[in-house]
Amino acid sequence: MVRRILPVLLVLGLAGCAGESARADAAADVATRFLSAAADDPGAACALLAPATAESLDGPCEQALADEDLPAPGAVEAARVYVDQAQVVLDTDTVFLAEFTGGWRVVAAGCTPVPDRPYDCVLEGS
Repeated sequence: MVRRILPVLLVLGLAGCAGESARADAAADVATRFLSAAADDPGAACALLAPATAESLDGPCEQALADEDLPAPGAVEAARVYVDQAQVVLDTDTVFLAEFTGGWRVVAAGCTPVPDRPYDCVLEGS
């Protein structure tokens, strides 16, 4: 009996990992699309922001993003998913995202680590 259950558990465990990998890849895709659009197509970038982040901007979203000093997208070094939150580390930036019904949305971008403190972010929601 144990011999029959072990392969099933192994397959289920691997399937769970594959699901998390796909979610991490999706978060990384949104992060890089956001950073690409921020400079060239602020309207598209605004559509990728979490509602609270968009609301926290000073003024209309498109103009506010144009005024921010966000880095160009770099190569993705790591993407980690924690339930409905994600962290995407690029070689130029770190982006934090939240998962909504319609997919991943950017919560904070232009983030750099600060020793023994929270990240310092150019753009973040409240």
